Amino acid sequence: MTVSQQAEQLREDFAFLGDWEARFTHLIDLGKALPALKPDEYTEAYKVRGCTSQVWLVPEASATPNAIHLRGASDAAIVAGLVAVIVHLFSDQQPADILAFDAPAFFKEIGIADALTPQRSNGLASMIARIRSVASAA
Repeated sequence: MTVSQQAEQLREDFAFLGDWEARFTHLIDLGKALPALKPDEYTEAYKVRGCTSQVWLVPEASATPNAIHLRGASDAAIVAGLVAVIVHLFSDQQPADILAFDAPAFFKEIGIADALTPQRSNGLASMIARIRSVASAA
């Protein structure tokens, strides 16, 4: 699936949820479902700067040719949910598709961005910047 197709699937999931509380509950559930990183991946090399919570994003080669596979984790429940959405959107995608996708607009559209605290908004922006940096370097 393309980034746009992944985004459409997430839009449908979040559209079903009526209010911000239901959306945050769903985010927390998504974060809980993230596979754990290996102990040696909780390092400074994978840590995302600019997040109040601890966040790790691990980019690696994908089984899809020329694509980037992502895994991630956070020590905070809501932030782990944001990581899960980012991983769902961008994992196994082509760098050009990652760079072309307007992630801030997407998070606003699904009703998450406006409900985040300023610290979490900054953290989300840092995660998106990190993914874009990885895509640019690929």
